[in-house]
Amino acid sequence: MNDTTFNRARDLPTAHLLGAGTAMCAGCGGLGAVREVYDVLGEDTVFVNAAGCMTMLSVYPFTPFRGSWLYTAMASAPAGAQGVRDALDIRLAKGEISKDEDLQVVVLTGDGSAYGMGLSATSAAIDRGLDFIYLCYDNEGYGNTGQQTSAGSPHGARTATDPASSAVAGYKKDLFSIWAANKPTYVATVVASEPLDLARKIEEARALEGPRMIIALAPCPTGWGFEPSQSAEIGRLAVKTGIWPLKKWQNGKLVHTRVPHPRLPVEDYLKTQRRFAHLFEPRRDEVQLAEIQASVDDYWREIEEAKSSSRGD
Repeated sequence: MNDTTFNRARDLPTAHLLGAGTAMCAGCGGLGAVREVYDVLGEDTVFVNAAGCMTMLSVYPFTPFRGSWLYTAMASAPAGAQGVRDALDIRLAKGEISKDEDLQVVVLTGDGSAYGMGLSATSAAIDRGLDFIYLCYDNEGYGNTGQQTSAGSPHGARTATDPASSAVAGYKKDLFSIWAANKPTYVATVVASEPLDLARKIEEARALEGPRMIIALAPCPTGWGFEPSQSAEIGRLAVKTGIWPLKKWQNGKLVHTRVPHPRLPVEDYLKTQRRFAHLFEPRRDEVQLAEIQASVDDYWREIEEAKSSSRGD
């Protein structure tokens, strides 16, 4: 990648800004992503945190952030970010703070807010051209209240509201495409277990202005059903099987920053989590397994066809 500070793993930050000892679950993939994002953005960042799992970062009156943190209701974080950004801009205009004292405004939400409850406020913020980064930690369910189904829950998964006898019948909402359709400045997907890719995308987003979205897959030991020590490997398997494409969108151009080759079968990923155990025991559910594999195959086939078409093949 050109013009990046992060060419190798040794270039990644070695000192973490986010404090330890929070009430978050061990092995939380969302926490791993937030920690890495914060390291790249730096201390001059204000996090506007919608109600959700990351609320557990704060135990009043303390937070693990070096800088500022604001708590909002689940659907209101973009509105809170607007207020913070407006206040900063007014103080800049009045000369009350210098440009060096300005802050990067970051909305921090789970998929329950990003895909559903907060989507209206988010759409309005994009329409206004709000200068902010929207970071969604996507653990594919309402994790803070027991892993109920969200609009980000994947097909065939068992949740608290879709038990093993039925599981999630629908398909995960394509939040990446919804954001891109609204013509923001930047949209990208990341996962903490691919730290170089994540750092490069945060570096790119930090250098831009306007609405910017980062969607981080957040493997969830308690909600997905796996040992905390497996979190990083499950994140890598999501990329290697093609279930979680690493990509970015800017100025109408879509780029995949990792293309899995060879791409592993999706069941290599599904077998690692209890939420998919019913697809294998007491007997294999060949129909649902084939449906999940087909949806991934279709995605990558469409990407390859689009590339071939652009080359004039």
